[in-house]
Amino acid sequence: MNMELSCSQVGALMSFYMENKLSAMLKQYIQRHLETCPACAKKYEDFKNIINKYNNVVDDEIEIEFKQYSEFKKNISAYVDNELDVSENVKIKKMIISNPAARQELENIYTLQRLMHSAFDKTRNDIRFDLSKKILTEREIKPSFLKRIAKLNFFENRPSLDEP
Repeated sequence: MNMELSCSQVGALMSFYMENKLSAMLKQYIQRHLETCPACAKKYEDFKNIINKYNNVVDDEIEIEFKQYSEFKKNISAYVDNELDVSENVKIKKMIISNPAARQELENIYTLQRLMHSAFDKTRNDIRFDLSKKILTEREIKPSFLKRIAKLNFFENRPSLDEP
């Protein structure tokens, strides 16, 4: 079967042809048309150039964004601890404002920081309570404990029983 495609048909199928989404038979018809029609061949080349330029721009933007995000990740801890100079601080703030992933990263760090502080405060309060309880208990037990030790002669130089 020998089928000829018109310029309008090729134009309508051009994006599918570029994305390799056509059957083998349709691809052949379009290739034959592009070989014989200079106007459609020019449109095809222009379309291909535009897509390549767009892909290059997108690749460049992705590379720049990746570098910025890498710099952000490297400096985020210093930013949280206020250890950056003014210019680096501004760069980090711009990244946080413009990049949702960076903003989420910062929120995660602040959440972790709050959890760590609350766990530390709880532990510190528990230790204070335990230490206070231990000191009070030792004060109550110490005289009788020392008397028992004194009777067992564990020490050559016995501590005075008058010491608290």
